[in-house]
Formats: sequence, structure tokens, C-alpha cells
Amino acid sequence: MILFSEGDFRRTYFPYAKIECARFKGTDTSVFIDQKTIEGNLAAQAEQAYDFILRHINKSAVVEGVYTNSRWQYPVIAVREAIRNAVVHRDYALTGRDIKVAIFDDMIEITSPGKLLPSIDFDELEARQSDIRNKVIAPVFKKVGLIDQWGNGLKLIAGELKDYPEIEFKWFERGGLQFQVQFIDKEYKTQQIDGAIDGVSKALKRKLTVLVKAILNDEGKNIADYTADTNLGSHRTLERYMQQLRKGGLIEFRGEATQTGGYYLTETLKAELSKK
Repeated sequence: MILFSEGDFRRTYFPYAKIECARFKGTDTSVFIDQKTIEGNLAAQAEQAYDFILRHINKSAVVEGVYTNSRWQYPVIAVREAIRNAVVHRDYALTGRDIKVAIFDDMIEITSPGKLLPSIDFDELEARQSDIRNKVIAPVFKKVGLIDQWGNGLKLIAGELKDYPEIEFKWFERGGLQFQVQFIDKEYKTQQIDGAIDGVSKALKRKLTVLVKAILNDEGKNIADYTADTNLGSHRTLERYMQQLRKGGLIEFRGEATQTGGYYLTETLKAELSKK
């Protein structure tokens, strides 16, 4: 009944067998840009949620030789697989919880009620892994061609991610009652940092952006460490870049000596990067 029921019957007996989709402004849930509740046939729910995402992410043209190909902002095949997995493997016995698909400026987040099945390891994406929580729903999804039940879903996600090095994939178990995956746009912070650096040439701005991003990702290191991490030039060159960033109020040095202290983003820059 949960697969095909509709209307008042579904809302009465299966009120949480639905997907809540939202596009938010910025990087938190304070301001909605668009919102949709998807009910009805479970297979149709998965595809409608996927369509909602496509409406709210960018698609660009990429020139490759004499050809022009389109490229989505996110690995959409992997995203679609994650939505289908959420519908097939969620715990429908958990009342008061529905699947949530959230789109932010910096990521897509899919949250599904229930723990990750114990035989599935998302740290081993490229391994063939198959387990079924809902033994009626999965065969129906297979019959309509949405899954194959051969454990290839995670391999498909891993393969897509290889073509999107700018996207980071993360997964979490939230309080033992929710499983969540995130497709994070690593370039979003780069764009914010680039916007915070003023008064320099484009070439220098690119280098300073790389350096600030390295500090953001791993604060507290010294110049020798960041020289090795960034490959931006010599130790003396990095000293000069650090001095420019300190004068601009973007980074600060903490510690008694250059050998024992390290570089950190200033609170001013952190506040700028956290703006919605």
C-alpha cells in the first residue's frame, strides 16, 4: 500500500512517506527560495525530487576540441542515485520523519530516516555492496529500472565523482535515526575568498586565493608548511604573500616565534566567508 496509495488514504496512514524539497538562500535554512512537498507513488517521488534539483542547479557549456558539451554543476547521476537509495532504503517504521532534499549555495544535502544498513560501508564506495531493508519496495524499483539490486549504486556514485574533483562527497549518521549524504561544492569557498581579496592583479589574486584556501583548510601551520602544500613558489615568495594578506586583514600570525607559531584566518575574514 505504501508503494501505490494516493490522496487522503496515504496522508492518513502513511503521512511521512514523502519527500520535502527546498532550495535555500545562502548556506543555512533561514530563507527559502523554493519549496515542494512530493507525495504519491514512491518511484515517482524519487524522479520528481531529482527534477526539483535540476531546476535549481547550474548547467554550463564546456568546449572540448571542436565540440561543445553541457556539464551540470553537480554530478547529477550520483545525486539521482542517492535520492533513489534514500527512498528504497529509508526506515518507514520511523514516524514523524520524512526524506529531505536541501539545496544550498554550497551543497546538495539528502537526509533519510533510519540508520545505514550494517553491511553497507560508504567509505568503500567502489566496492559492490547490496543489502535491502524494504524487501517489497526494492524489487518494484528494480522492475521499473530505477535500481539493479546488484550493489552497483555506490560504484556508480564513485565513478561520477571522479569526473567532478571540485565536488566533495560526505556521509553522516545523525543520532542513529537519520542517514545523510552531502555533495559539497569546494569551489564555493574559493569564490568567496577571491571576492575578499582586493587591490591586486588577477594573477596575484589567484595565488593569494590558493594560499588563503590552504590556510582555511588547515590553520596553524608555518610558512615552510604552506610553501610545501601550495607549490606557489619559494619560502621567500610565501613570506611576501603572507605579508600582503596580513596587511589586508585577512590572516594573522599567532605564536611566540616563526618556528613554533602559525597562520590563521582573521575573525573578520571568517565572518565575511560565513555571510549568506
